[in-house]
Amino acid sequence: MEFRVDRGDLVEAVAWAARALPTRTPVPVLGGLLLEASAGRLSVSGFDFETAARIETDAEVTAEGRVLVLGRRLLDICKVLPDGPVSCAVAGTRFTVEAGGTSFGLSTLPREEYPTPPAPPETYGTVDAAAFATAVAQVAVAAGRDDTLPVLTGVQLRLDGEEMTLSASDRYRFAVRRLGWKPETATETGEGVDALLPARRLLEVTRSLARCGTVRIGLDRGPGGGGPVGFEGGRMRSVVRPLDGRLPAYGKLFEMTGASVAEVECGALTEAGMGVPPLERSREWGRVAVVAEANSPVRLDFSAESVLLRAGYGDDVAAQRLPAVLSGAEEVTVAFNPVYLLDALTSFEASRLRLDLLGTGQRALLGAADAPEAHRHLLMSVKQLV
Repeated sequence: MEFRVDRGDLVEAVAWAARALPTRTPVPVLGGLLLEASAGRLSVSGFDFETAARIETDAEVTAEGRVLVLGRRLLDICKVLPDGPVSCAVAGTRFTVEAGGTSFGLSTLPREEYPTPPAPPETYGTVDAAAFATAVAQVAVAAGRDDTLPVLTGVQLRLDGEEMTLSASDRYRFAVRRLGWKPETATETGEGVDALLPARRLLEVTRSLARCGTVRIGLDRGPGGGGPVGFEGGRMRSVVRPLDGRLPAYGKLFEMTGASVAEVECGALTEAGMGVPPLERSREWGRVAVVAEANSPVRLDFSAESVLLRAGYGDDVAAQRLPAVLSGAEEVTVAFNPVYLLDALTSFEASRLRLDLLGTGQRALLGAADAPEAHRHLLMSVKQLV
C-alpha cells in the first residue's frame, strides 16, 4: 500500500473519522482507523460499535491496500506535518508517513481482529444540512447526561410524511423541533418511522455535515426497523446505532389549557440571563444571577407590560425589568433553574418569545411568537421563589 495526499486533506479526513473513536476501550483495535487506498481515492474509517464514520478524499495511489493504525496517534502526527504533499506507505507491519523531510513510523494493528462496521442503510430521504444541524442542537440541550438512564440521553427522530420531528428530555425539560424534509418514497403502512439516537453522537454527526448542503438519511425499512441510521453528506458518512426504547409521549404535557400567555424579546431576556460575554462568565450565572448561590432559581414576575427578573436571597439580590406583554392574567410569577432557562433561551433563533404559563411550580411552554409550533421547549417552574 502506497499513496500521496495533500496534508490538509489528510488532516481533515483523519480528524473527522477519529470522532468515532472511543475515549477508552479494552479492545485495542477499536482505537484504530482503517485506511483504504484505491483508484485515486483514500478512505478513512472509524468504528466503536455505536458509530461508524467513513470519509473519502482524493489521493495519488501507487499501490492499493488497507491498513489499520492507532487513530489518535496518527492524528497527532498529521497535525505536526508541514504543508504540502504527504507520502504514506506500508512495509510489513510498519506504516510510514513522510512530508517535507520529516518522517514518522507507526506499528500496524491486526486488521483481522477489527470488527466489521454496519452497512449503510438504504437512503430514505434528504434534509437541508444546515437546518438539520441547527434543529438537533436546539433539542439536544434537553437530553440527559446520566448514562444509567440511556433512553433519556437520546434524541427521538420521527419521520412522518414530509415532516421531521426531533425531541429530547431529561425529565426536567422537554424540547421538540419540527422541520421539513424530503422522503424518497412513502412508507408502505403510511405510518411514521421512529429512531432514538444518542444525543451526543447525533450532535457531532450533524455538526460535521452542516456545510454539505444536503444530508441523505438512511433507515432500516425491514419489519420492526430498529437497525442503524445512516447520515451521508458529500464524501462523509456516519452510521449510528439507535438506543433501545423511546422517549415518553409529550402530547399531554404540551397541552396548556387555561395558561396565561406572555411575550418578550428573546434577545433581551437571554442577555439579562447571560449578563456578560460567554468567555467571561460561568455557565450558571447571568446578570441577575451573579449574586445567587449555585442553582438557586431565577424568578420572573410578569405583569401586563413588563417582566421583572430576580435572583438571590435576603440582601444579596439582583433584579432587572424588561418590557413584556401578558394576557390571560393580571400577574404571573414563575421561577426556573438558571441553567435550564438559559439553555432554553439560547436554543431559540426567533427575535420574540412566547411563554405559556400555568403558574408557580407548574409547567411553562416556550416557543417562537411567530411560529410557536415549530420549536417548543417545556420547563418546570420550581416552587421555591426568591
